[in-house]
Amino acid sequence: MKPYSCDLRQKVKVINAYNNQEGSQRQLAKRFSVSLSFVQSLLRRYRNSGTVEAKPHGGGQKPKLNHEQLALVELLVESDNDATLVELCKQLEQKTQVKISRSTMGRITQKLNLTRKKKHCTPAKNTRNGCKS
Repeated sequence: MKPYSCDLRQKVKVINAYNNQEGSQRQLAKRFSVSLSFVQSLLRRYRNSGTVEAKPHGGGQKPKLNHEQLALVELLVESDNDATLVELCKQLEQKTQVKISRSTMGRITQKLNLTRKKKHCTPAKNTRNGCKS
Protein backbone atom coordinates (compact mmCIF):
# COMPACT_ATOMS: atom_id res chain seq x y z
CA MET A 1 0.00 0.00 0.00
CA LYS A 2 1.37 3.41 -0.94
CA PRO A 3 1.57 6.19 1.67
CA TYR A 4 -1.04 8.90 1.56
CA SER A 5 -0.10 12.01 -0.39
CA CYS A 6 1.62 14.91 1.36
CA ASP A 7 -1.20 17.35 0.62
CA LEU A 8 -3.55 15.15 2.64
CA ARG A 9 -1.04 15.10 5.48
CA GLN A 10 -0.91 18.88 5.62
CA LYS A 11 -2.08 20.60 8.80
CA VAL A 12 -4.44 22.65 6.65
CA LYS A 13 -6.66 19.65 6.03
CA VAL A 14 -6.94 16.99 8.71
CA ILE A 15 -5.10 18.73 11.56
CA ASN A 16 -6.87 22.09 11.13
CA ALA A 17 -10.21 20.40 10.76
CA TYR A 18 -9.59 18.54 14.02
CA ASN A 19 -8.27 21.65 15.81
CA ASN A 20 -11.30 23.64 14.61
CA GLN A 21 -13.52 20.91 16.04
CA GLU A 22 -15.18 20.30 12.69
CA GLY A 23 -16.04 16.78 13.74
CA SER A 24 -14.85 13.73 15.57
CA GLN A 25 -11.93 11.67 14.37
CA ARG A 26 -14.36 9.17 12.86
CA GLN A 27 -16.25 11.93 11.00
CA LEU A 28 -13.00 13.46 9.71
CA ALA A 29 -11.88 10.05 8.45
CA LYS A 30 -15.13 9.71 6.52
CA ARG A 31 -14.91 13.30 5.22
CA PHE A 32 -11.36 12.88 3.87
CA SER A 33 -11.95 9.25 2.74
CA VAL A 34 -9.21 7.79 4.92
CA SER A 35 -9.27 5.22 7.69
CA LEU A 36 -9.86 6.07 11.32
CA SER A 37 -6.48 4.59 12.28
CA PHE A 38 -4.79 6.95 9.78
CA VAL A 39 -6.39 10.00 11.44
CA GLN A 40 -5.48 8.70 14.89
CA SER A 41 -1.85 8.01 13.99
CA LEU A 42 -1.57 11.36 12.17
CA LEU A 43 -2.86 13.27 15.20
CA ARG A 44 -0.62 11.26 17.55
CA ARG A 45 2.44 11.98 15.36
CA TYR A 46 1.54 15.68 15.20
CA ARG A 47 1.14 15.91 19.00
CA ASN A 48 4.40 14.03 19.71
CA SER A 49 6.74 15.45 17.07
CA GLY A 50 4.98 18.48 15.62
CA THR A 51 5.24 17.08 12.10
CA VAL A 52 2.93 15.09 9.89
CA GLU A 53 5.58 13.79 7.48
CA ALA A 54 5.88 10.04 6.98
CA LYS A 55 8.60 8.26 8.88
CA PRO A 56 11.55 7.00 6.82
CA HIS A 57 11.70 3.33 5.84
CA GLY A 58 13.11 1.26 8.67
CA GLY A 59 15.35 -0.84 6.44
CA GLY A 60 15.12 -4.59 6.33
CA GLN A 61 16.75 -7.75 7.45
CA LYS A 62 20.55 -7.70 7.22
CA PRO A 63 22.13 -10.24 4.85
CA LYS A 64 23.48 -13.43 6.41
CA LEU A 65 26.72 -13.36 4.40
CA ASN A 66 29.17 -10.53 3.80
CA HIS A 67 31.05 -9.92 0.55
CA GLU A 68 33.99 -12.17 1.47
CA GLN A 69 31.67 -15.05 2.32
CA LEU A 70 29.77 -14.56 -0.95
CA ALA A 71 33.08 -14.75 -2.80
CA LEU A 72 33.82 -17.97 -0.92
CA VAL A 73 30.47 -19.41 -2.07
CA GLU A 74 31.47 -18.62 -5.65
CA LEU A 75 34.78 -20.46 -5.15
CA LEU A 76 33.01 -23.44 -3.58
CA VAL A 77 30.62 -23.75 -6.50
CA GLU A 78 33.42 -23.35 -9.07
CA SER A 79 35.60 -25.96 -7.37
CA ASP A 80 32.77 -28.50 -6.96
CA ASN A 81 29.83 -27.73 -9.19
CA ASP A 82 28.36 -31.18 -8.56
CA ALA A 83 27.80 -30.36 -4.88
CA THR A 84 24.22 -30.15 -3.69
CA LEU A 85 22.97 -27.10 -1.84
CA VAL A 86 23.17 -29.00 1.46
CA GLU A 87 26.79 -29.95 0.75
CA LEU A 88 27.59 -26.32 -0.09
CA CYS A 89 26.02 -25.24 3.21
CA LYS A 90 28.20 -27.72 5.11
CA GLN A 91 31.36 -26.64 3.27
CA LEU A 92 30.59 -22.99 3.98
CA GLU A 93 29.95 -23.73 7.66
CA GLN A 94 33.26 -25.58 7.97
CA LYS A 95 35.18 -22.65 6.48
CA THR A 96 33.35 -19.68 8.05
CA GLN A 97 31.39 -21.04 11.06
CA VAL A 98 28.27 -19.41 9.56
CA LYS A 99 25.34 -21.78 9.27
CA ILE A 100 22.75 -21.11 6.58
CA SER A 101 19.81 -23.14 5.35
CA ARG A 102 19.51 -24.94 2.04
CA SER A 103 16.95 -22.43 0.78
CA THR A 104 19.21 -19.51 1.71
CA MET A 105 22.04 -21.15 -0.24
CA GLY A 106 19.68 -21.54 -3.18
CA ARG A 107 18.79 -17.84 -3.10
CA ILE A 108 22.48 -16.91 -2.84
CA THR A 109 23.45 -19.03 -5.84
CA GLN A 110 20.58 -17.48 -7.84
CA LYS A 111 21.65 -13.99 -6.80
CA LEU A 112 25.22 -14.70 -7.89
CA ASN A 113 23.97 -16.29 -11.16
CA LEU A 114 25.79 -19.50 -10.34
CA THR A 115 24.63 -22.61 -12.16
CA ARG A 116 25.36 -25.99 -10.74
CA LYS A 117 25.52 -28.36 -13.69
CA LYS A 118 25.40 -31.99 -12.70
CA LYS A 119 27.65 -34.54 -14.35
CA HIS A 120 25.90 -37.62 -15.63
CA CYS A 121 27.40 -40.81 -14.19
CA THR A 122 25.84 -43.20 -16.70
CA PRO A 123 27.07 -43.40 -20.28
CA ALA A 124 24.72 -42.53 -23.11
CA LYS A 125 22.78 -45.45 -24.58
CA ASN A 126 23.69 -46.65 -28.06
CA THR A 127 20.13 -47.34 -29.17
CA ARG A 128 17.95 -45.75 -31.79
CA ASN A 129 14.37 -44.83 -31.02
CA GLY A 130 14.40 -47.02 -27.95
CA CYS A 131 14.99 -50.26 -29.92
CA LYS A 132 18.00 -52.53 -29.46
CA SER A 133 19.60 -53.80 -32.63
